[in-house]
Formats: sequence, structure tokens, C-alpha cells
Amino acid sequence: MLYREAAPGPGMPETDVLIVGAGPTGLTLACELARRGVACRLVERADDLFLGSRAKGLQPRTLEVLEILGVADAIRAGGAPFPCFRLYAGSEVRWERSLEEMLGTPMPCASAAVPHPRPWLIPQWRTDQILRDRFLELGGRVEFSTAVTGLVHDEFGATVTLERPGALERVRARFVVGADGGRSIVRKSCGFSFEGETLATETTLIGDAIATGLDGEACHILTRDGAMSSRFSLWNLPGSPLYQFVAALPPEGMPELTLDAVQQLLEARSGRTDIRLSDMRWISVYRINVRMVDRLRKGPVLLAGDAAHVHSSAGGQGLNTGIQDAFNLGWKLAAVVAGAPESLLDTYDEERLPVAARVLGLTSRLHRQDFGPPDGSQPAIHQLDISYRGSSLSVESGDQDAGPHGSLRAGDRAPDGVVRGGARVFELLRQGRFVLLAFGRPDLPEIGSVTSATVEGRLEGYDVADGTLVLVRPDGHVGAITRSLAVVQAYLSKLSAQ
Repeated sequence: MLYREAAPGPGMPETDVLIVGAGPTGLTLACELARRGVACRLVERADDLFLGSRAKGLQPRTLEVLEILGVADAIRAGGAPFPCFRLYAGSEVRWERSLEEMLGTPMPCASAAVPHPRPWLIPQWRTDQILRDRFLELGGRVEFSTAVTGLVHDEFGATVTLERPGALERVRARFVVGADGGRSIVRKSCGFSFEGETLATETTLIGDAIATGLDGEACHILTRDGAMSSRFSLWNLPGSPLYQFVAALPPEGMPELTLDAVQQLLEARSGRTDIRLSDMRWISVYRINVRMVDRLRKGPVLLAGDAAHVHSSAGGQGLNTGIQDAFNLGWKLAAVVAGAPESLLDTYDEERLPVAARVLGLTSRLHRQDFGPPDGSQPAIHQLDISYRGSSLSVESGDQDAGPHGSLRAGDRAPDGVVRGGARVFELLRQGRFVLLAFGRPDLPEIGSVTSATVEGRLEGYDVADGTLVLVRPDGHVGAITRSLAVVQAYLSKLSAQ
């Protein structure tokens, strides 16, 4: 039941931001707010962090985000490079292919500008745990076993009813962020549209179990005769004896959700009895939905991650897109809480809705391809090319020298690199502030709330002349390119406390 209460009662607890959902999206946002000193509450209806592997691939851009958040070392220690794909016909290995060969998508080479060029395999439960630990380190706390059972908003904030075992609580929040997945109660209670379709002809069985009888680390694609259409896949999960199993089935062919039934499906599809499953940790049936909202914000209520857009898992985009939603929103929400114009939040819609639409198109295309031959040129999955060119937060004053075709533009991801003094751009971004890169200009005055750094000589990926100023936003995208310090100061003044 959704309680409708328009105004806070006397003595009602208040918070700047209430985040609903402690998956990767909600945890990323909580970390972003906490490291900027914003009071937030993070509630999760489950009684603990999710323990399944589920979304297990982190894309290169997400690895950059996680480095800026300060968890790169833990992510590296908890995962491994993406393995090859290995197709079996019975017990015979037919071929092995890389991720690039399977998807027909390019990957960049490692360089100073791109320190994390390849996807990283890590089970979702471990990513969640690492982000939760970072949130705790920053002074936060996840409120488990806490469900939203009512939400009503007005122009000044939202009143939310929280239910936990044996207790109800109403809390007043200046902002509420729904990061509570595809069935989001925040989205439903606030009447956001969620248009799209459900692919009724296909469902996916997924889960984690120990498997014996396989050699080496790979995505083991088991078939009887090499036909990909009737495959049973087993992925090694790094740092664990577990494998993630995946099998696409028609809805009428779904087996019981038991270990014995999954073992029988494996044997039927592979023709092998030497591979044995045991100790199944979780199992789920996933039906593919392709849906998204038409807006990410209604007044004080915002949506992020699967609460705003769902799609096929092909190409490993979902978790990554949610983390980057949160990273885009976090610094803006913190700025508004600190006194910046609330219109800054409109740029979250402006910048992230087109990305969501693009991701839906990309994943649908890869899903139809189904590991078959690429149908022409393929879009990249690494997300390093996501840009906010044309955003109202992307400014080029027109007084800088034009670089070569395809050079860096305002709105693009800022490449990494080493500045004078030996610090890297991404290291400077860990401070949570704007970073001003001054190319060949060592005499800049101090600018409040900005980290300034001089660049001597060329910096890979920037393609700008000496005298140019590149203002990098806290989320690692270029805000402004100019020669004029006044342009930078005007940009920052529009986002400062009023």
C-alpha cells in the first residue's frame, strides 16, 4: 500500500538525500555524496547484499570511475581479465575466440590516456561488497531490511514511508533517488512512464554453482554438435570455485529451479555427463525487457540505473550504465545541496537520457546477433566514447586553436595523463573537485574549489595548443575548452552556491 501524506509531521527525521536501493548504482551514488560530505541515507529492502554473480563485467570507462572513487585496487584484486570464449561440441573444443572476436567490437590499446583498456571480470556480489566497504569507510551505513511503502513529493521535497520488521518510519528528504531496479517502487509511486517491450519468446536461466570436469578459465560454451542456439554456458568466477551458468530457453521450456533440473539441462544440451554441478548458491529466471523512462527527474525525485532503463545483458552494459548514471548525478546533487541552482539537475536528464537510449539500441543489436558474425561495423562496448557534446554544461569559447578532426571536445571523457609534478589526471579527480589543466601556462591564480595543474608539452588525447585551458568536471568529462580564464570563472560561477 502507498501511503499518501503531503506534509511532514512534527519531529519527522530529515535528510538531504534518500537513496533507495543498495546495488552498484545506489552504492556508487552514496559514495559520491559521502565523499563530498552530503548527508544521505541508503535503504535496501533485502536483508543483506545480493550474493549472486549476475552482472559480472566492468567496462573500461567504469573501471576509470571506480579508480576515481578510490576502489581500483580492490576491484583488480577481486577480478581477472575477461577470458576467452570456448565452444565445445561434446567434449571436443571447436574454437576459442576473444571477446573482440565474439562481438566484433574494437577495444583500445593501453596507454597513458587509457589506463584500463579492457573489460574486467568480477562477480556483482564482490563489486557490491567493495562499494559498500568504501561507503562505510566514508562514514555511511546501509539500512538493510528497509522497504519503501509510500512516497509523495511536492516542490520542496518528498515524504517517504519506510517499513522494516516491526516498525514504520516516515522521513522527509530534500531529494529521493530511485536506484531500486527494474521493478522500482520509486518509479511506480511517482508515475514515471516506462515504455518499451518484453521479449516474450525467450527467457534466460542464470545462477551460480560449483562445476567440476572443466579445464582452464573461459566462457565454456557447451553444445552437443557446435550449434550455438542450444548452448549451456559456464563462466569461471575469479577468486572462487563457482561458475555462473547461463542458458536461454523458451518460456514453456523452463525447468524447475533446482540443482537436479539444471544438471539435466546441462547434460541434455552438452551430451556430457562428466561435468557435475554442486552447491548451487542462487538461481533466477531472467526475462528480457527493453524499456526506459522518458525523463529521469520529477521535481525532487530522480531515477538511476535499472529503475530508469532495462535491456538485454548482451554487451555487458547494464551495471556499467547504472554506475555512470550515479557518477554523473552525484557531483551535481552534492552541488545543489550546497547551494548551487537546482536547474543543474536538469542536465542529468539532458546528458544521461540519450546515453540510455543509445545503450538500448546497442544491446538489442548485440542480442539479435547472438554471438553470430557481426552485421557490418559494430559499435564499441567500452563506453569510453560516451560524450555530452551539445550539453548546456559543455562550453567551447571559440578562441582556442582548432585541433585535428576527431580531437577532444567539450563534453568528451577527459583522457588520463601525467601533469607537471607527476600526478595523473585521474588522481587529481579523486579529490572530487573540478580540475583545470593549463597547457603551457604555469602562472594561473588559485581558483576556489578547483584543482589546477600545469601541463608541459603534449598530453596524449588532448590535441590542444599551448595557452589552452581545459576544465574537467568532477565526473571526468570536459566542461570547457578555452584560452580565457574569464570563461572558466564564469562557468564555475554558474554552478556555485547562490
